[in-house]
Amino acid sequence: MKSRKALTLFFFLILSGTPLFAQRYGTALGLRLGNSDFNRTVGLTLQQRLLDRVTLEGIIQSDFSRNTTLSVLAQKHSPIISKRFNLYYGAGIAFGNEESFIKNSGTNEIIHTYGNSTIGVDLIGGIELTVVGAVISLDYKPNINLSGREEFYRGQVGISARTVLVKSKEQKRKQKQRQKVRNSGKDSVKKPFSDLFQKN
Repeated sequence: MKSRKALTLFFFLILSGTPLFAQRYGTALGLRLGNSDFNRTVGLTLQQRLLDRVTLEGIIQSDFSRNTTLSVLAQKHSPIISKRFNLYYGAGIAFGNEESFIKNSGTNEIIHTYGNSTIGVDLIGGIELTVVGAVISLDYKPNINLSGREEFYRGQVGISARTVLVKSKEQKRKQKQRQKVRNSGKDSVKKPFSDLFQKN
């Protein structure tokens, strides 16, 4: 009974966005585990906040056999319940070295090739929770092939765990400092050349 109450309190604190878990991020780096009908992958994910609710994510992942991909995605975030619990969606470009399966309908034969250089479009949609300096997310990332692979569409479910490298407040503070320096340079009035010859 006590453990149930403790668990309820724990989730209430997370979802209420209490300062104990108030760890909005500017930059986060971590691991991503991907699962699809074709393979399971392990990869690195780096997420960088560009605007208040817009991030850029880079994902490099591999099954250490026949499939390695690199994706760069722009993402829009929308808070659910609190700023620490987000729904996000986005799109980007993907490059890879992948296997492909070509079906011969005449002979019912499947030709398996690998080492194919691929280019495609990635879409992504998911949810994420920022808690105690970490960002945990669950997403679905479909890939639409443009060239290099027979299959037009492949979908992947991913779980990511990232550590917060730069907090959102720290990033905003640095941006304000840089803006202040730029503005001070513009506001400084240059002395006329004739002032150099005037006596004090």
